[in-house]
Amino acid sequence: MHKVVIVGRPNVGKSSLFNRLLKKRSAVVADVPGVTRDLKEGVVETDRGRFLLVDTGGLWSGDKWEKKIQEKVDRALEDAEVVLFAVDGRAELTQADYEVAEYLRRKGKPVILVATKVDDPKHELYLGPLYGLGFGDPIPTSSEHARGLEELLEAIWERLPVRQIETEPEVAGIRLAIVGRPNAGKSSLLNAILGEERVIVSEEPGTTRDAIDVEFFFGGQRFVLVDTAGIRKRPESLVEELAIRRSLRAMDEADVVLLVVDPFQVGDRELKLANEALDRGKPVLLVITKWDLVDKEDAPKMRRLLREKLAHLDHLPRVFTSALTRQNLDRIFREAVRLHELNQTRVPTAELNRWVAVWTSRVQMPNFKGKPLKILYATQPEVAPPTFVFFVNHPEFVTRAFENYLKNRIGEDLGLREVPFRLVFRGRREE
Repeated sequence: MHKVVIVGRPNVGKSSLFNRLLKKRSAVVADVPGVTRDLKEGVVETDRGRFLLVDTGGLWSGDKWEKKIQEKVDRALEDAEVVLFAVDGRAELTQADYEVAEYLRRKGKPVILVATKVDDPKHELYLGPLYGLGFGDPIPTSSEHARGLEELLEAIWERLPVRQIETEPEVAGIRLAIVGRPNAGKSSLLNAILGEERVIVSEEPGTTRDAIDVEFFFGGQRFVLVDTAGIRKRPESLVEELAIRRSLRAMDEADVVLLVVDPFQVGDRELKLANEALDRGKPVLLVITKWDLVDKEDAPKMRRLLREKLAHLDHLPRVFTSALTRQNLDRIFREAVRLHELNQTRVPTAELNRWVAVWTSRVQMPNFKGKPLKILYATQPEVAPPTFVFFVNHPEFVTRAFENYLKNRIGEDLGLREVPFRLVFRGRREE
């Protein structure tokens, strides 16, 4: 697939441009410099084809992240076919803009100069100084008002090399959202899986600001790994609040949620995050990280403590792993595939109703004023999560205890204990 990379100094509107071209709010955007630190990828679909678009952190930021950000931009540009050099069209050029221009000249890639934040056509009169950067005519754009995007896409396609049209459909990947509290080891885990420092890792909590999508293949299966910002009880800034919202949206879009647990910091936060995922109908795999820091003789005791602290999540599968030693990284993917397939379980109607007959014969049915609850028949209309609809004579007769009984039986007898599923009770006259 073609690859196009957006480059520029901090706070020139790179992420806003990225979101506009993708036609969705994928990257966190805020009016402060340095929001984007890692590489963020997305596929742009157009009438002429599609290409991979990469958003990057701001170059020459002057902060402690500057070197690591440039290393990631260097890596992104290695196989880039076109570079979008984003410059704030409403501000005077800065020394950082000239530094970026010289940096891109050394790279030798085809460059399109993009003037951002040009909300009104009359602002184009002030773009003259941009010619001094040496990349020809700037294309005026406005992400807020969607100005200049068609012209920009046309320029991109003019510079992309001609390739044979892709005829094979892309195989859908299993989306794995990596979530957890700040500094639990999410980014270290992703980097260990990829075998490279794809996302910036620091001892400072909150280093990851956005949800980072990365494609990965394991055992012939395509995965999309989504590293998310750590979720605190109370966000400490607007940027962090936006990042947390994006993390929750990544959870919504995931097929399986990898809940990263630091064995030395376990509490209500992990229970809350697991319930957030399960309430969304997402299977959860507990990934216990930093296991290399647990002494061999202390491991049984630590496992016992984790079982006690995560007692409400005892039904969820778990993998003990280490980003440093790469212990059990392969098992994460095998378990994720198994949970994904389990979440797609569909029970034939005849089989389901045979089980219903068995279940109701083993329990005292709720009874109100001499009228017992009767299950007329059951069906499963949906998967992911599996959803079971029970048609009954009186839905209001269903008690919490009886509903929990059915949940236990479905979990045990249908093998769905490890994934979330839903029960719906309807009257005989409801569709």
